[in-house]
Amino acid sequence: MDGNALAARVRAEVKEEVAQIGELGLATILVGDDPASGNYIRRKHQAALEVGISSTDIRLPAETSEAELLERVEALNEDDSIHGILVQLPLPDALDPARIVRALDPAKDVDGLQPLNAGQLYLGRPTLVPATPVGIMALLAAYDIRLSGAKAVVVGRSDIVGKPVAQLLLRQNATVTICHSRTRDLARETLDADVLVVAAGHPALVTADMVQHGATVIDVGMNRTDAGLVGDVDAAAMDIAGHMTPVPGGVGPMTIASLLRNTVEAAQMRARSFAFPCD
Repeated sequence: MDGNALAARVRAEVKEEVAQIGELGLATILVGDDPASGNYIRRKHQAALEVGISSTDIRLPAETSEAELLERVEALNEDDSIHGILVQLPLPDALDPARIVRALDPAKDVDGLQPLNAGQLYLGRPTLVPATPVGIMALLAAYDIRLSGAKAVVVGRSDIVGKPVAQLLLRQNATVTICHSRTRDLARETLDADVLVVAAGHPALVTADMVQHGATVIDVGMNRTDAGLVGDVDAAAMDIAGHMTPVPGGVGPMTIASLLRNTVEAAQMRARSFAFPCD
């Protein structure tokens, strides 16, 4: 499953939409100097500029107080030139990520983590949804993967991937099982999966003998090892699966493309005076 090719198509569509809408602004906040987070932020801003979205890259020292960070968030909430806000996680230990995310204007929360957006997804009325699950669903649609009635297994229960992608799969009438670190006999669960989404953050957690023949496998893992960048699924599973995303070149490009799509959708909702339930 070629995430690079699909992401290129999505970015081209977004570029056309941005040209029609006019100026759009995406702001990110990075606290601390984590190299992986810094690299990810750079890639986001580069992609934004390529489609015509202006970007504001806010870098704060690790010792930034919670009050200072909340002030920055509030300033962006009030800035009409900013249509999307993303606070890069994880934050330093001294900061409460839940409190920071709650402070985001839900209409600008392009990560889809603010409780109102998360609740809307749970209720089946999604507004802004985390970018990685959006990208996963776009890949499944592009390859005509049948979800209605399918057995879907999600390995990982994070707020940014596991839980929201399970909700999106449910909306497509899949029968969904969520597995995690306390799941007994993980292989028994994954072998039943017609669609397997693995987002656990552990290299080669799922081996080839844990994959059903002909299954669709979405590998969300991006693990840096001595052998290079590897996923959460052993690459040998490519010989077993009917469809499978490579690492790199699968879900990663779609995550960034979907973030750009979320920024456009946030702007469009504001333009048509979309009223969030809390308004």
